[in-house]
Amino acid sequence: MRVMTYNVKGLDIGVGALVEVIDDARPDVLALQEPPRGRHGHRRLAELAGLTGQRVVVGEGPSRTTALLVRQGVRVDGARGRALPWRLGQVPRGYCLARIGGVTVVDIHLPLGSRERLAHLDRVLHDMLTEPGPYVVMGDLNEQPGGPVWARLGSGLVDAVESAAPTFTARRPRRRLDAVLVSPGLRVTGSTIRSDDVTRRASDHLPIVVDLDVPLDA
Repeated sequence: MRVMTYNVKGLDIGVGALVEVIDDARPDVLALQEPPRGRHGHRRLAELAGLTGQRVVVGEGPSRTTALLVRQGVRVDGARGRALPWRLGQVPRGYCLARIGGVTVVDIHLPLGSRERLAHLDRVLHDMLTEPGPYVVMGDLNEQPGGPVWARLGSGLVDAVESAAPTFTARRPRRRLDAVLVSPGLRVTGSTIRSDDVTRRASDHLPIVVDLDVPLDA
């Protein structure tokens, strides 16, 4: 199973470059943060899926700032989006959860405030742990390694990315805000943080691609 996490900035920077990056990666599972929203958001997300050989399994509605796509032909045994608590003045956020290839996959986009980040993460983990493992958690944590969110996730998951390279901003990467974390029993066979002229034109975050030793029913 090849998984990919990518904050796509509402598809507002460079759709052509974004399609090229996703096409080159050919992920089986694509976790998006900041998918297009609003009046035409669902149509634009569906168009991106069609251009990259994917289908949308969770998008819009309660998933809010996240969306989950899978490669055409990949079996999904249950998928849902859930909203997270928010107050006036905050960004309404949600997350995605799906069972794919015998793995529970979660897509998150955590808030900027540290207290809210931890509160949202606790909600997500509580929901996730009602599902069978193993687990893959992907997304934009809005926090660098060593922070409390990474520590909380690290109590049961391991960082699947070999490189400590930063992922934000795409033009001048200085901070690693994006992550793929997996259950310790899942074998990681490769990981990449792509940074080049194409990714600089595609979004303000860099994508992470991780290969897992997990069979898929295609």
